[in-house]
Amino acid sequence: MKNNKPQRALRSLALALAVAAVATHTHAEQAPAALQIPAQPLSSALAQLGQQTHLQLFFSPELVAGKQAPAVSGTLPPEPALQQLLQGSGLTYEMSQDTVVVKPLPAAGTLTTGSLELAPTDVKVVGDWLGDADQSVVHNHPGARTVVRREAMVEHGAMNVRDVLRGIPGVQVQDSNGTGGSDLSLNVGVRGLTSRLSPRSTVLIDGVPAAFAPYGQPQLSMAPISSGNLDSIDVVRGAGSVRYGPQNVGGVINFVTRAIPEQASAELATTLETSRHGGWKHTESAFVGGTADNGMGVALLYTGVNGNGYRSSNNGNDIDDVILKTHWAPTDSDEFWLNFHYYDGRADMPGGLTQAQFDQDPYQSVRDHDYFAGRRKDVSFKWQRQLDDATQFEVLTYYTDSFRGSAIAARDLGTLSSYPRNYHTFAIEPRLSRIFFAGPTTQEVSVGYRYLKEAMREQSTRLGLVDNVPTPIAGSDGHVFQDRSGGTEASAYYIDDKIDVGNWTITPGIRFEHINTDWRDRPVLGANGRPVPEKNRSITSNEPLPALSVMYHLSDAWKLFANYETSFGSLQYFQLGQGGSGDSTANGLEPEKAKTYEIGTRYDNGDWAAELTAFYIDFDDELQYISNDVGWTNLGATQHQGIEASLRYDLAALDPRLQGLSANAGFTYTRATYEGEIPGFKGRDLPFYSRQVVTAGLRYQIDRWTWNLDAYAQSKQRAPGTGINTDGSFNGEYITEPSADGQYGDIPGYVTWHARGGYEFGPQMSNLKLAAGVKNLFDKQYYTRSSDNNSGLYLGEPRTFYVQASVGF
Repeated sequence: MKNNKPQRALRSLALALAVAAVATHTHAEQAPAALQIPAQPLSSALAQLGQQTHLQLFFSPELVAGKQAPAVSGTLPPEPALQQLLQGSGLTYEMSQDTVVVKPLPAAGTLTTGSLELAPTDVKVVGDWLGDADQSVVHNHPGARTVVRREAMVEHGAMNVRDVLRGIPGVQVQDSNGTGGSDLSLNVGVRGLTSRLSPRSTVLIDGVPAAFAPYGQPQLSMAPISSGNLDSIDVVRGAGSVRYGPQNVGGVINFVTRAIPEQASAELATTLETSRHGGWKHTESAFVGGTADNGMGVALLYTGVNGNGYRSSNNGNDIDDVILKTHWAPTDSDEFWLNFHYYDGRADMPGGLTQAQFDQDPYQSVRDHDYFAGRRKDVSFKWQRQLDDATQFEVLTYYTDSFRGSAIAARDLGTLSSYPRNYHTFAIEPRLSRIFFAGPTTQEVSVGYRYLKEAMREQSTRLGLVDNVPTPIAGSDGHVFQDRSGGTEASAYYIDDKIDVGNWTITPGIRFEHINTDWRDRPVLGANGRPVPEKNRSITSNEPLPALSVMYHLSDAWKLFANYETSFGSLQYFQLGQGGSGDSTANGLEPEKAKTYEIGTRYDNGDWAAELTAFYIDFDDELQYISNDVGWTNLGATQHQGIEASLRYDLAALDPRLQGLSANAGFTYTRATYEGEIPGFKGRDLPFYSRQVVTAGLRYQIDRWTWNLDAYAQSKQRAPGTGINTDGSFNGEYITEPSADGQYGDIPGYVTWHARGGYEFGPQMSNLKLAAGVKNLFDKQYYTRSSDNNSGLYLGEPRTFYVQASVGF
């Protein structure tokens, strides 16, 4: 018998907000009422019936979405009026006294008892808030949330996930630079937060953390994610700390890999791109999978990236990303997922340029040996059991083994340092969710726990560069001059309660984090030939993280939401070991805590969709990376505030002759400033974010052709000489003029355009698809900066041509 679990899962999701009450099916006498309910969407009609009678009606917004109700007028009892409204909708109801629950019609052969007891297909628990992120789930999320589907990734000509994330409201992607200047890294900042290596967003791959060590090393100098393996990218910019904290003041980004298909299928795809200054870079992806009649499903995913980027030298890439996914549903109550992931990559880092070098040739590289390499092996197992009709238990466990290494020349190019680092992470996360019915409310209560243990080992070696050749010399002979180890043991407990009452969905919750982190500097012979004394440091944090979200369903199409949450960032390994001697913790650094507020609205009637969100983030004492010399410091109070807006419109609603033409636009205004007491700094912009970001696009699909034209614009950014001394003290300076070494100075804004055309040949030619496009159509020159070991100016992507091809079976 063919497995129908996915269909049941979708139905469960659609009914997740449905309500019922356990009571005897006895109808109270109901007097006729004068009713005037015009023909309109069913949800609005039911709401009006509740207003004009004494009935308390409960229904899922997804359950009635897209359904229309006829007009009902005259003097008649409430129940016959309800029957008229539901006629032909495929829905029925159950009633106890004046309480009514709208539900689907039972399948043929289903026995009904006439009571408000739950049938197995009536109500299911949602449990996982991220899930498959289908449109109805996103539309009813009580916070700012954007999902980019695979189709849009392909049409953007994405060679990596940075290309995809750049167009999401509130998300700013810093071009590769500094020690994050390879195609393996990810530099994403949300709402003005630091983007260098994405430290303040919880980044997940199918719900599993992507970082080496989610607590002690959340940076993504290696992001084991390939766009060719993805179905979607789900960006939740608020209301996520209770389920997914900490380290998520910048929200949650979940990369969802391609799903196991019901039918056996396969696809091969390739993209090839080049610019006139660089070489050729290509990506290949392969997918094969299917589900057998016994319910066992398997999929194998592969993406590889090879070739050279747009810099003239030391710009090569070699990446392999393999995922094996399995799914088994042996019973109607149990489902199992077992996934294996292997990622291996190496990418050159061409390095930053001084102002003079950039003016001479912005495409050059003056570094011949800098590179970044990494490898990750991970396995995850998830078991979900439906204990009864209203109770779901789930446990997720995962183990990751990560290695990252890099070679980086000193600024004077006199030495070449290598940094091999190893990380291991194990976690187990059980969760129990149950639906309760209390009077006029439906409540889904979830209780969860996370136990996570990390271990790390970080070393450093150094060689001299003699005539640009790595050579052992005095003081730089290749011995291990830095040897550090550490680990984190964390326990987190959370509870939240999603309450549906009338048109309201209210979700209070709280998470409690208990984190122990230790760090040890082992005694070795230092780079200067002197012994390095042993250092031991540790820190314990106990933090409650409360949150509250509220959504009001004005209609099926129109939602209002607001939320508040608290996020916490524990000290990371290199912060814990920063500066000082002996056992003083992190040279006085303290963990950071932030409060985030959102209020917004979302509308989607099919023809057009829009979202508008205002946000405010308040840090008491934000941790900020200053430079390689200074490292991190507690900068003081900062504020991040602004608005995010997006719009999509199907122009066929204006004129049928415009069938297939749609437009989209996005706008983000962000103001991220220092608000502490340091003279000369108050009100100043934080580095590396743009106050204004605008996106716009047109998509035209006619017959088998698809045409795209997109624009991206960002305003200037600050990369100031901060006046922060190497001991962390401040002198009050805020320098914005360009520096000769390329590290500091304002970064001008820019606008780029992207054009693409594609053709689908259809099933008769193995679903062959061909496309060609141009990124940075007008060859706009733009750049960013870095102040770490690879400091200097970094050119952005010039005009780049690409072609795409895929076949499916």
